[in-house]
Amino acid sequence: MKALILSCNTGQGHNSVSGAVAKALEKMGVRTETADALAFVSEWTSKTICEWHVRLYRYFPKTSSLGYSFTEQHPELFDEHSPIHQLLGLGVDKLYNYISDGRYEIVVCPHVISGLMITDLMKQYPEARLRTCFIATDYTCSPMCDKSRLDFYFVPTAGLIPEFEAIGIPKEKIVVTDGIPVREEFYSKKEKGEARRELGIPENCRHAVMMFGSMGCGPMPRLTGLILKNLPENCYLTAVCGTNEAVYKRMLRDFDDDYRVRVMGFADDVPMLLDSADLFITKPGGLSTAEASVKGVPMLLDNEVSGCEQYNLEFFCRSGAAVTADGEENVAKLCCELLADVERLAKMAKALPRTKNAAAEIASALLSGYEPAGAPEKIENEFVYWRERCKIPRSELSKMLGIPLRTLKSWEDGKTSPPPYLKRMLISELKRIERRVKRAEEED
Repeated sequence: MKALILSCNTGQGHNSVSGAVAKALEKMGVRTETADALAFVSEWTSKTICEWHVRLYRYFPKTSSLGYSFTEQHPELFDEHSPIHQLLGLGVDKLYNYISDGRYEIVVCPHVISGLMITDLMKQYPEARLRTCFIATDYTCSPMCDKSRLDFYFVPTAGLIPEFEAIGIPKEKIVVTDGIPVREEFYSKKEKGEARRELGIPENCRHAVMMFGSMGCGPMPRLTGLILKNLPENCYLTAVCGTNEAVYKRMLRDFDDDYRVRVMGFADDVPMLLDSADLFITKPGGLSTAEASVKGVPMLLDNEVSGCEQYNLEFFCRSGAAVTADGEENVAKLCCELLADVERLAKMAKALPRTKNAAAEIASALLSGYEPAGAPEKIENEFVYWRERCKIPRSELSKMLGIPLRTLKSWEDGKTSPPPYLKRMLISELKRIERRVKRAEEED
């Protein structure tokens, strides 16, 4: 059995969730592969969207928040005939061929974009009896989820069931997991002193780790400077800049001489860093908060991006496992207060939700009672396939499209092929005719 994890390269969180689920499936004997959903539209589309996402997220975080709010308020942006839906639809045929060539029977969607593409694929190719699912990577029901129709919807808390039901997802399709899937390494815990020894951090200090996602999008230099002004005695700060090279260089320039601060770039040892920490200063991203929750580290959340992350912030602050403040000055002040209050930190840690291995739960649910129907059949010739779906003789189609019968026959026999742009246009027109024929049959 084979599974395709259809991720999206807009930030590292979705890919990290993909990796966790892939590993859990492989442990159950399922061969897996991860692919970028947007790349099936085109490599240029994927690269452009991802690069702009990183730029906005890193340098103009409030723009991302405004964009998220706008999509929440205008669901019609993703209707079947909307430009965005049409853009994603350009990758459906290529995705179907990829799935049939790879003999995949299960498709996992940790991003709503991949969920929409698979929904569209299943509409166009109903004979493709795939096992499909969506994984919520935030503590909310994302915009566009209402346009998807998959077999399972995995959510990190039972409190989200009403939200998903409200958009038309049947309750029996909603499965509650213990949090958001994180890498398996996070479930192995080292004693705090041992983790600090391995990292070269004083064992008897109070240690705060600051990290604003893999992109390093938060106000790290300013916040570090404000924290150091009032950092309690015997406290230590590790600042992880992620892939943000500009912030990393600035942090080294400004704080490399201060023994109380350790500046890092992209960190591969995040599990050990969290094992060593008394407090985690971060933005409320779905994956960041999930990792801290698994490790049992209380959080100070700086809501730089807002948008979907606002719901994560509210979830953890409501439980008492996290706190927040408005503005860098107040965040820095609260950080120093927490590091000076061991009892409060211990109380916050106890309030964290107890989590199991969510990735293993998802893998188990996907395979439970599943009888593989076999991978979708490969389409040998798209012209023949869609003409037969339209139930139109070749001669009649030739007249309808204004294409010489001899040319159409040559395309269908595989002797020649039209230019790629023309082929896309013709297949699109055949799909339109097929939908019209189907509607007429339903009306009769």
